[in-house]
Amino acid sequence: MAQNIYDQPEFFAGYSQLGRSIEGLDGAAEWPALRSMLPQVGGLRIVDLGCGFGWFCRWALEHGASNVLGLDLSEKMLAQARAAGPDAGITYERADLDHLSLPPGGFDLAYSSLALHYVEDVARLFRTVHQALSPGGHFVFSTEHPIYMAPTKPGWVVDAEGRRTWPVDRYLVEGPRKTDWLAKGVVKHHRTIGTTLNALIKSGFTIGHVEEFRPTDAQVAARPELAEELERPMFLLVSARR
Repeated sequence: MAQNIYDQPEFFAGYSQLGRSIEGLDGAAEWPALRSMLPQVGGLRIVDLGCGFGWFCRWALEHGASNVLGLDLSEKMLAQARAAGPDAGITYERADLDHLSLPPGGFDLAYSSLALHYVEDVARLFRTVHQALSPGGHFVFSTEHPIYMAPTKPGWVVDAEGRRTWPVDRYLVEGPRKTDWLAKGVVKHHRTIGTTLNALIKSGFTIGHVEEFRPTDAQVAARPELAEELERPMFLLVSARR
C-alpha cells in the first residue's frame, strides 16, 4: 500500500491549514488553468483520483455532472469530504491508486489534482484509467512538476546578492524522494516529464494539452508571494483523451 501520510495527525493538521484546504478550489492558484482544460462536465460520469476534501467532486456536481466517484487513501480526508455533503450524487470510497481497479467504460472524465506524485507505478494507473473511460473520454490531471520534486534537498538557495534559485540534482534518476513537508519522511515518486507523457501515450491516450503552471500577472498582483513561482515550475498540468 502507498504511504498514507494524510492520516498522520501532524501532517493532516498542517494540511488542513493550507489555503487550498480552507478556501477550496479558489485557494489553489493552478485551478483556473486546470479548469480551462476540462470539458463541459454536465451529464458526465466522473471519477476523482485523490479527491481529498471533495472540493472538485462538489464543484462537478454543482456544474451538472451525472454522478461523481471520489477516491482517496486517507480516511481523514474522506470523512471531511462526506461531512461537507451533499448526500446524493457523490460517492466517496477508500482506494490505493497503486492498486486501483475501475469498471471498464464506467466514466467519461477522470480527474486528479496533485495526487499522482504519490503513485509509484503511474503506468499501471494510466492503463487502469484508460480502460475505465468511455471512447473519447477525458483525463485531466495535475502533479508536482519534476523540476520541483527532483532535488534531494528541495528548497531555495540564496546567493550573496540575495538572488533565489531552485537547485535541481538527480533529475534523470527516477524513483522515490523523501522530503520533510508538514511532516518528516513524506514519500513522493519522481519521474521526468518524458516518462509521464510517454506512459500516457503507451496506455493509449492522445495528449491534448500540457502546461507547466505559472501564475498570471493578475494572480501575482493579487498575491505577491506567487512571484517566486515564476522562477521554476511547481506543477505539471496535462489533459488527454481516450
